[in-house]
Formats: sequence, C-alpha cells, structure tokens
Amino acid sequence: MTEKKIITVIGATGRQGGSLCRAALSDPEAEFAVRAVTRHPDSSPAQELRRLGAEVVRADMDDEPSLVPAFEHAYGAFLMTNFWEHMSAEREKTQARALARAASHAGVQHAIWSTLEDTRACIPLDDDRMPTLQERYKVPHFDGKAEADHYFTDQAVPTTFLRTTFFWENLFGALAPRRGDDGILQLTYPMDDSRLAGIAVDDIGKTSLAVFRRGTDLIAATVSIAGEHLRIADMAAALTGTVGEPVRYRPLTPDEWRAQGFPGAEEVGNMFQYYADCEHRFTAARDLTAVRELDPALQDFATWLAARHERLRTAWA
Repeated sequence: MTEKKIITVIGATGRQGGSLCRAALSDPEAEFAVRAVTRHPDSSPAQELRRLGAEVVRADMDDEPSLVPAFEHAYGAFLMTNFWEHMSAEREKTQARALARAASHAGVQHAIWSTLEDTRACIPLDDDRMPTLQERYKVPHFDGKAEADHYFTDQAVPTTFLRTTFFWENLFGALAPRRGDDGILQLTYPMDDSRLAGIAVDDIGKTSLAVFRRGTDLIAATVSIAGEHLRIADMAAALTGTVGEPVRYRPLTPDEWRAQGFPGAEEVGNMFQYYADCEHRFTAARDLTAVRELDPALQDFATWLAARHERLRTAWA
C-alpha cells in the first residue's frame, strides 16, 4: 500500500483550512494525509478533525520555531493568515514570512498560499477615491497578502498562489442582512450596481485539493477562484426566495459605510469600493469555467442557498 502524502494545513480549525481538511479527509481516493495545525489542539474543532482522521499538531505563526515540526516530512502545505484576528497587515506579512521559511526549511514540494490582489494596482495610494489605511495600504488585508507573495519565491518554495474572494458564509456573520426601522431585512453593501465575486468556503477546500492533485502543473501559477459574480440586488432577490420574506438591497456609498464606526469599518468599506470600482479586472481574473475544471461541483449562489435555507431562515429571526 502506497504511503499517503502529508499535507500540513495552517488554520485547520478555521474556514479555509478547515474546508481543505474536510475535502481531503472525505476524498474517496484518500491520496493525502492531513496534518491539521492549530494553536488550540484541545479545542472542539481540533478534536473533530482528529475524529475524522487528521493528525492534529500545535504551532503558532507568531512563534516561528514552533512551525518547524509542523512541516517535517510534509509533501504539501496549505498556508494562510487571518488578518481579522488582529487587523494588522504588517503582522500578516511577518506571519507569512515565518510560514515561507518553515516550508522552505522542510523542503515542502508543493505549497498553496492563500492570497489576494494588491488593490493599489487599480487604486494607487495617491488616489483619493478612498482613504489610505495603516499608512501605506488601500485595503490592508488584500495588500499585505499580496506583498507577502514574494517571501515564498524568495525562499524557493514551490508555490501555487490561490486568490480567493468574498465568502458567502459572511451572510451568517458581520455582513448578514440587518432589519431596517420598518422591520424589513436589508443588505447595505456599498456596491451600487457592480457585481460581487463570491464563493462557498467548501469550494476553497475542494479547489485546493484539486490543485494538489495536479502535482507540479500549477506551481508558480496564480489561481483565482469564485463561484459566481452577482449584483447585490440579485443576491437580495435570491435570499428573498430562500428565506420566505423580503430582503432588500439598500446601497450605501463607500463613505457612508466607512462612517459607521465599528472596528474594521474603513477596511471593509475600502474592500467593497475596490470590488465595485475594479469590478471588471477582479471578476475577469476569476474565470468560472476554469474554476469548474478544478472543482466540477462548484456551487453557484442558488446552490449554496438551497443547501442552507433552514439555517438562513433562523439566522436572521
């Protein structure tokens, strides 16, 4: 019996890493073994991954020496950072550099780095359409990851650069519809009539597994993924049909969104403005036919909704 190739998964108890763990552990071909990396190996999500067959190990991206054993004897690695935990692009870059060094030291044969575009290629720092944040970024959680890309090439890590997009699962969290004064659910994204590229988190894992299966074919390639490109008004209409009550689109301006004052409001406002102002180049980079070649079961928004209609109906009650 051929020994399985080990994939080290950073962020294994989170959304992206967890989706790859589930995809690999449920794969009928069982080509890969999963080494799930977490700071909290005794947590319920970590215990569930162990139950499903993963090896669970402790490591911390802020503690570079702790990463070394997590990569030992690994064939591949799924690498990501979580801006929203600390909201610092500089810290993300430091973490990415530590991941690149650890993967290089271990001789990982194929890494996937979950990254994003540099928004300043479309909206330069001197463009006053949106404020500059953290002194040198337009959308820090995009731009910091983009700046970190070179760490992997500098360390000669064979890397596929996976560019993701808006998670539809955000509809269960901070970006869920909210009831207006009239009691009607509203989506208040500052997107005007521009299309938003979205994806189901599970498809990030399935796409990543397909990239690993391709072997060396996609090393050094940038793979940009989405499940569908939709106007927010069309998303609201689809949600209306799913939850059985009206969901309206109430477009804010980016300035109105940024002025809401909650933690991260400027960051998210800039993100949506980037999605809108740079719609064509962002969606064009995400060829849905090409993504479906990697993930034939790629979900569109309607498919994603259909599988979650009961949860959606109760989530916003």
